[in-house]
Amino acid sequence: MAGTDVSTTDPGDADTRAAPDRLTPDRPTPAHAGGPMYPPQRQQAIADILLEHRDRVGLATIAARLGVATETVRRDLEVLERRGVVRRVRGGAELVESVPFEQALAARHADQRAEKQRIAAAVIEELPDDGVVVLDSGSLTFVIAEKLPDRPLTIVTNNLPAALVLADRPRLTVITLPGMIRGLTQASVDGWTTRRLETLSADLAIVGVNGLTADLGVTTTNPEEAAVKRAMLLSARRRLVPVVSAKLGRNSFCSFAAVNEIDKIITDDGADPELLRSLRGAGPDVEVVRR
Repeated sequence: MAGTDVSTTDPGDADTRAAPDRLTPDRPTPAHAGGPMYPPQRQQAIADILLEHRDRVGLATIAARLGVATETVRRDLEVLERRGVVRRVRGGAELVESVPFEQALAARHADQRAEKQRIAAAVIEELPDDGVVVLDSGSLTFVIAEKLPDRPLTIVTNNLPAALVLADRPRLTVITLPGMIRGLTQASVDGWTTRRLETLSADLAIVGVNGLTADLGVTTTNPEEAAVKRAMLLSARRRLVPVVSAKLGRNSFCSFAAVNEIDKIITDDGADPELLRSLRGAGPDVEVVRR
């Protein structure tokens, strides 16, 4: 991967001579404060800046916040635009409104609660009688944890709220994955997490997503989350993606698997029939749960 450009903005750059942006470049991003960023980290930081202000942000403002050249920002915006995350406008960029960025976990628990309950019930039917199940973080996987039967299963998870729910079930063995806790998802997510997963062999992986399309596959909002989700899929002989219909047909920031790497998708009946046909055509079994 190319090294990060941490040069300051060229005083002769046309963008720096333009009228000041409406937004004040008042501080570096947290990642930059800790040192230079690699391109995926920088692109995540740009998306966070746009999400923070929910309006057009100028190149000079983004460059000043990150401490990089405006040309570096242009290249990152080209990447983000190709992924459908941002829309470039004269002198800057804005978020594409349909991009599914993350809410805090508590806020997501209430979204499509009835659909999540039905999807979770269908996921329970996919569980082995015994064996090892890898369970991802997220609000839908938490609902699945609530419904998990007390049977001789080993549950490996980075989902701390789910682990607490499951710990009281005497026939389950619950193993929490190591790593730094990401507050937004209340999940362990870092290199320790992925390295532990690389040593495991599971019967089933249940992995959450922020977006799912036939062309870009399964996507999420954060590079570290994407790496953990990828490792979960690779650790299991069978791969299951439960997803509410609102996330189908949407792309998030980081792709971590193609659709044909998934064995089964379970969603609700709000899904667009044409989209379901395209997903089935890409390879996986697709189950639609009805009201």
